[in-house]
Amino acid sequence: MGRPATPKLSVEKIAAAALDLVDAQGEFTMGEIAAALSVRPSSLYNHVAGKVEVIEAIRALIFKEEPPPPGEWNDTLRALLCHYRNAFARHPRLIPMLTAHTVSSPDVVHMYDDIATVLSDAGIPTGRLLDVITVLDSFVIGSALDVAAPDQVWDAAQARTPVLVAAIEAAGQGRVRADRAFELGLDLLLGALARLRAVEE
Repeated sequence: MGRPATPKLSVEKIAAAALDLVDAQGEFTMGEIAAALSVRPSSLYNHVAGKVEVIEAIRALIFKEEPPPPGEWNDTLRALLCHYRNAFARHPRLIPMLTAHTVSSPDVVHMYDDIATVLSDAGIPTGRLLDVITVLDSFVIGSALDVAAPDQVWDAAQARTPVLVAAIEAAGQGRVRADRAFELGLDLLLGALARLRAVEE
């Protein structure tokens, strides 16, 4: 019998099956991936070394997209961070898993290359680059989790002051509220980075 025209297994197929499991239950095992793909668990190891490699393949899979075109540093950085947040927001149960492992996927490290290059070209000194990237990471991951929050994040009935009640009522609900807060956060961060550039200069 000849080999099938399309291979039954590949790293990307394994990553996609694992991602489906994470989206459904927040975790996966190699045995569960094998069952989802109707293969023996041993077959997976012809393509990946183990769970950590699958996690990195998932990381590469969710960030698989063309980078934004070059432009002004703040516009390019905004586009990169929006892409980063949207990728995480589609898979909120994946976030704890990814943040528990060293980033080693070449595709994802290249995204950080792009962010570091944009920041460096904007005048952020090398000694502060990872500090800034860590702040951006924390903001983006928190914003992605906020997208997955319930429509009513705060219970106005438990507020002690009319100020908070009015703020909750004015904020709205769901994705509209989350997107508005994200855009405000981006504006604040980009403004702070512009001031940091001026200080360093």
